[in-house]
Amino acid sequence: MAQLREIMTSNVVTINETQSVQEAAALMSQHNIGSVPVVNNNGQMVGIVTDRDITLRTTAQGESAQTPVSQVMTAQKIVQGTPDMDVHEAANLMAQQQIRRLPVVENGQITGMVALGDLAVQNQYANEAEQALQNISTPSAPQE
Repeated sequence: MAQLREIMTSNVVTINETQSVQEAAALMSQHNIGSVPVVNNNGQMVGIVTDRDITLRTTAQGESAQTPVSQVMTAQKIVQGTPDMDVHEAANLMAQQQIRRLPVVENGQITGMVALGDLAVQNQYANEAEQALQNISTPSAPQE
């Protein structure tokens, strides 16, 4: 069985929890990504911020672009994988949690990111990607 380390993106863009949502949005624009893992001063992952978080929790609320990322990021129940996690297990986890991107963490440090697309381009995981997407696309309760 393949492990996440074999298909994950290793050069992960991160942002410090004290940086602004404007800086997070600029990173997303620059790197053409929809989420950025949030780290503390020790480099440990403390959350994740998505373009949707910025839109709903900052822009829609009339908050400043200088709002710290820590105020809009998802911090509780951060779903994550490990480099030695089986790809099938990761696909199932993504499906259950209805997430499109899975941070890969080792010893508290982010070492990679696996996106649903990473699974889809690997022919042997196409079925898992399809199943995960079906589950992800199932409507869930709105998040506050």
